[in-house]
Amino acid sequence: MARFPRRAPQRLRAYWRAEARTLRQGLAALFVSSGGDLLAGLALAFMDDSLQRLPSLFLLIPAAIGMRGNIFGALGSRLSTGILAGEFEVSRDREGFLGQNVLGAVYLTLATSLFLGAAARGAAAAFGFTSISLWDFVVVSILGGALGSLVVGAASIALAVTSNARGWDLDSVSAPIVTAIGDVATLPALWAASFLVAIPGVTVTVGVIAGAVCLWATVRGFASDLPRTRRIVRESLPVLAFAGLVDVLAGTILEARIEHFIAYPALLVMIPPFLEDTNALSGILSSRLASKLHIGAIEPRAIPKGLAWVDISITFVFATAVFLMVGISADVVAALTGRASPGALVMIGIALVAGLAATVLACGVAYYSAVATFRFGLDPDNHGIPISSSVMDLAGTICLVAAIILFGVTAHG
Repeated sequence: MARFPRRAPQRLRAYWRAEARTLRQGLAALFVSSGGDLLAGLALAFMDDSLQRLPSLFLLIPAAIGMRGNIFGALGSRLSTGILAGEFEVSRDREGFLGQNVLGAVYLTLATSLFLGAAARGAAAAFGFTSISLWDFVVVSILGGALGSLVVGAASIALAVTSNARGWDLDSVSAPIVTAIGDVATLPALWAASFLVAIPGVTVTVGVIAGAVCLWATVRGFASDLPRTRRIVRESLPVLAFAGLVDVLAGTILEARIEHFIAYPALLVMIPPFLEDTNALSGILSSRLASKLHIGAIEPRAIPKGLAWVDISITFVFATAVFLMVGISADVVAALTGRASPGALVMIGIALVAGLAATVLACGVAYYSAVATFRFGLDPDNHGIPISSSVMDLAGTICLVAAIILFGVTAHG
């Protein structure tokens, strides 16, 4: 990637020439992911009965779908770094680069699913929400998370293999596509698992068995004989636990405003694409910065310079286009399915105002989390994406709810 000439017109032309391919690939991936997230949003809108039948289930939803993006977005970032470093190879050997990375993601999935179920129940009690039982949360979290992870894990591997073969920029396409697939797979899985809650005695039995498996996976991951897997689990799990708590906190904000979303299901349609696009934008930037830090293309400075600013400016180009599309498409999907909406202009305004505000925060969080972890000798691939993604789940939720209030949307229409 060439340095920019000093003269402004030449600098602008050089910018578009140098980054045109990245922009095309990134926008294509974000639009594809937003389309998938709209399906997830539609699934969430049709879950409005479950959200009322199972009090406080909303607390788990941002955490469950966010965790898929955290775990497998970080997996994609590590695989991208491996491709750049020449370590990546397609192999079924569990001791190989790919095998150790995938095994680490499996252990993390099981460990965090148990944690999220317990954290959601604890948050419901702490904030005084009426809620389902601990075992209900645990069963929904573990089964929903495991089923969703099977799909998103396979997609992450396929995407890395295809990117390596075709020369795609995995840093730009992995985060949005993986998060979209995670949403589409996780929400129906959570919805299906929620029906076990209605069967007396089943959730306790299933919860005990599933919880025991998750505890075994946690211990096994920490004590793994595979060095890369062991490092991934040991470095990632504390960060993912923090990320999970932040995501559950984001869920409490949504739960507190659930009347708005039930009154206007179009806002439910918007939640997955909006949150996951803020997440994906942060993930793209974190992944690009992590790769450049690894190969020495940028330095971990207190103030971003050079190529770091290029990556940040690209993020805002992505954000403007994608949030405009989110506002329009969420309203259209709601209209086509007969779901109430506060109006097209209001939906577009909410998406753009909340989205651009969240993007400002996303850039700061992504840059400084990547730089801080690198300076402390940690792997930004294991820490940058989970930290930035979880913070953006909370920040994106706050921005979304604030925009809803700003535009005067009320639960009574």
